[in-house]
Amino acid sequence: MFRRAVGKTLGFVGFTIQYGCIAHCAFEYIGELVACSGPSMEPTITNHDVVFSERLSRHFYRIEKGDIVIAKSPFDPKMNICKRVIGLEGDKVCTSSPSDVFKTHTYVPKGHVWLEGDNLRNSTDSRSYGPVPYALIRGRVCLKLWPPHDFGALNTRTNGMIKRSN
Repeated sequence: MFRRAVGKTLGFVGFTIQYGCIAHCAFEYIGELVACSGPSMEPTITNHDVVFSERLSRHFYRIEKGDIVIAKSPFDPKMNICKRVIGLEGDKVCTSSPSDVFKTHTYVPKGHVWLEGDNLRNSTDSRSYGPVPYALIRGRVCLKLWPPHDFGALNTRTNGMIKRSN
């Protein structure tokens, strides 16, 4: 009886470890669900929207200009940010303060990206903290899941407008 109980317990522990490893690999290398908060990406992504962030692009350096990414905040590593890629390494970007008073140009250094929110007047982004190291990117947002009426794939910008695929 004792052996049977130990056998069942060990079987359950093995099962839990096995599926825990599978879940870890899925969230670390494939993608994750992200609940967004704040107004910086409006109107594309609004407060309380839920998106799917895939991580394969990050691993294979497939992040492109116009992609929306989830990254670790350069100010607070415990916090994630959701921003659009405006410039890649080597690009010259036109920057302005959030108040649009001063415009300057800056180059994105090697191993970095330039991130900005779609709602420029209400976004803390690379205009405030500078280029973001590529290593801080967690994934590329590819799908909006919530709210249901906005369900669909998110693509890149075209001529200042958001191009959505249906």
